[in-house]
Amino acid sequence: MKAHLAPFGEGKAGERRESLSAAMAYLIRAQEPGADAGMGSYHLVHGWGASYPETTGYAIPTLIAGGKLLKQQGALDAAMRAADWLLSIQRPDGGWQGGRVGEGRPSIVFNTAQVIRGLLEAHALTGDERYSASAARAAEWIVSGQDSDGAWRSSNFMGVARVYDTYVDAPLLSVHALTGGSSLMDAATRNLDWVLAQQASNGWFANADNTVKHNDRPITHTIAYTIDGLLECGKLLGRSDLEAAGCRVSRVLLDRFLMEGTLHGRYDMDWKGSEYPLMTGCAQLAITWARVHERTKDVRFREGLLRMTDALITVQELSAFGPADVHGAMPGTYPLWGRYEKFAFPNWATKYFADALLCAIAVEEA
Repeated sequence: MKAHLAPFGEGKAGERRESLSAAMAYLIRAQEPGADAGMGSYHLVHGWGASYPETTGYAIPTLIAGGKLLKQQGALDAAMRAADWLLSIQRPDGGWQGGRVGEGRPSIVFNTAQVIRGLLEAHALTGDERYSASAARAAEWIVSGQDSDGAWRSSNFMGVARVYDTYVDAPLLSVHALTGGSSLMDAATRNLDWVLAQQASNGWFANADNTVKHNDRPITHTIAYTIDGLLECGKLLGRSDLEAAGCRVSRVLLDRFLMEGTLHGRYDMDWKGSEYPLMTGCAQLAITWARVHERTKDVRFREGLLRMTDALITVQELSAFGPADVHGAMPGTYPLWGRYEKFAFPNWATKYFADALLCAIAVEEA
């Protein structure tokens, strides 16, 4: 059975701002129920879960960007509370734990890099050097655990190398731009070169899933991490090979979406899809289409961005039929009973939806 997204609406810039405001409200709400200033996620059966340092970290740039656009001081305040909380739970080794608070997991490379994203935005907003110093210490810890081939394994999720660590490389390069020194750039470059070696001629990447069992058909969430990291790093480094590698995958999935009106949750090495659409992955891919459109001016990528955000807005509108806590949120999967984050509204799905809306608003209002 083919899994479809919701029907497309006739999106307008004003409607996208309304949807963005509702998404921002969910992110702020996700910070309120817990005993700390981190962000949890809502599950229809279990309610609010514990704070997730990784996703709290990369929600900070979204709160700041959305807060500025919508003139919402509450969003900016939420971002700074989150940043201060993350400072307070940084591990002695310089990293941040994997998983959610209370799970007792060790420091993880990928998760730590996403906290760095948030701290750098907090530093840019305030000029407070506590955030940049913390980010620099974390970046040095990440570099210290890199393997000789450029991948990260021992201090990373599952203990295996994955190409979506391109999304680690970009924060390392950002810290390098702020602090100087060659070690961070060297580490990012080694990893990026390792990632390029994992790409097949049709654009598909090996070692792209966040499981071992399904690594032969990765989810769009981690595929999109990989693309976004390549595009961002290519721009930062002025490397056309990285941008071309990201564009190749982004274009494959754009073509599928424009032709079929949907995206599956997983794709194998022949780009054969399976499982229901992942809302996180769909939103992330829309962001990559915005990046490619900015680079190439290819109008098909603009069309994909706007059509995908229209579809996601329709899914978001369904949250109004659920508990008040989920209003404005994005589910993990459409429909809700799909395998990824079943019956849940992960804060990161709403974060990337908000980012996609910010891209769409920028394109339409340019």
